Amino acid sequence: MTKKVLVIGAGVAGLSSAIRLQNEGYQVEIFEQENIPGGKMHQLKNEGHTFDVGPTLVMMPEVYREVFELAGRNPDDYIPMQKLDPMYEVYFKGAPYRHYVLDSDLVNLMKLVESKGPENARGFLNDVSTIYERYQIALDHFLTRPFRKSSDFYKPAVLRQALKLKTFDSADRMMASFMPDEDLQRMLSFQTLYIGVSPKKGPSLYNIIPMIELLYGVWFIKGGMHTMAEQMARLFTELGGVIHYHSKVDKILTDGSKVKGVSVGGQTIEAPYVVCNADFPYAMTKLIDDNKARGKFSPAKIDKMDYSCSCLVFYWGVNAKFPDLAAHTFIISEDLDDNLESIFDGRRIKDPSIYLHIPSQVDSDMAPEGKSSFYVLIPVSELVTSQYEWNDEAVNDYREKALNTLSALPGLSDIRSQIANELIFTPKDFEKHFSAYRGATFGLQPTLRQSNHWRPQAKSMTCEGLYFNGSSTHPGAGVPIVIQSGKICAEELRRDNPEDNFL
Repeated sequence: MTKKVLVIGAGVAGLSSAIRLQNEGYQVEIFEQENIPGGKMHQLKNEGHTFDVGPTLVMMPEVYREVFELAGRNPDDYIPMQKLDPMYEVYFKGAPYRHYVLDSDLVNLMKLVESKGPENARGFLNDVSTIYERYQIALDHFLTRPFRKSSDFYKPAVLRQALKLKTFDSADRMMASFMPDEDLQRMLSFQTLYIGVSPKKGPSLYNIIPMIELLYGVWFIKGGMHTMAEQMARLFTELGGVIHYHSKVDKILTDGSKVKGVSVGGQTIEAPYVVCNADFPYAMTKLIDDNKARGKFSPAKIDKMDYSCSCLVFYWGVNAKFPDLAAHTFIISEDLDDNLESIFDGRRIKDPSIYLHIPSQVDSDMAPEGKSSFYVLIPVSELVTSQYEWNDEAVNDYREKALNTLSALPGLSDIRSQIANELIFTPKDFEKHFSAYRGATFGLQPTLRQSNHWRPQAKSMTCEGLYFNGSSTHPGAGVPIVIQSGKICAEELRRDNPEDNFL
């Protein structure tokens, strides 16, 4: 008899689990509070301009492709991709701005690092070699496997591999140990911000992010990142799955130590399995009332955990084209240390770093002819840490700082007068639309004490039939890793039911 699975949320991890389970013969239904799939991989349209709400940059394209291949589909029919060269450009504020072009061509990379002297060039090669070795260990032993119990981690064989990762150093200190040049250090460590943790606090293992970019490239999906979510939803429904939009789950229904189903709009829907793609801290505090089902994750514990930064994003329709700008540009604060400290101690940021994404540089359909779509992101504090209110004054202050920063870039001296329309997402919007606890865009911080077996796992050990995925669960944040969390979640459910072989 086919068994029913209810999935809470059509985010990428929820869709990843749902596709795998539906493909294996389960009867899967997804309940999504928004009107389109994707969770934070959402999409906005405004006067002919198209914007991704959250993630914008494709790394590890084989992880994206695997979702379609496992169902016997050709990924190119769903998510046509192109490799970006250059990958992105980096500007360091100062007088004048210092400018670097990053691509995945090793010859060009060597020219860049050798321009900083042989010591930096040797250090760069040593860094890539070292972090690649650690990446392979992480991939084989940590990122692709669950840790149901602490004892799954504290095995001699696993601990030996863990020690090889040397995670006790921070991302920025590791980079500094290889390369004395500060610009190189910062270009190759700041990316930890985009999984929600400061390079000063994030374990050195997260230097795999720039390494993956350099070795495998950065890609773009036609139509933007939301295309991935849209096409995952398409595949899921082609396989016979059902998605209910505008259907916010009120509660996960439990009976002591067993899940019973969910409540949606006051209606009870029963099933023996529930997969929760809602943000784990939100689920523990808002969707589950039974302390037995919560286990160790009581509301008090949830509030003591460390949360990622949030984001302020401006989506601008701009009345001009900018041939001298890349699709992805990072502008780094002149006082990066203070910038990072402000994000995580809650002060108003004096000089924020800016990420500019112009999808219309790659896909002309994402803006009207002769115009551009600008996505301007500032990493900011999550709502509880923030020492200021998210009101019009705060937004206007950050908008002015962003405009001052961007106007120094090639061709953007008149950017103020060229902005024709605007949409905004603040931490409050991430909380409202995506149930991001505290508005923390990337969920729980991936600190050492909130990684691997210390991080919430896919299988609930206190409520039978309940499973979790998403950025706050193991193995963490970032689109490829979140897709992997969906895979682990589906495998854990099937592992508990070896007799369920419907095909």
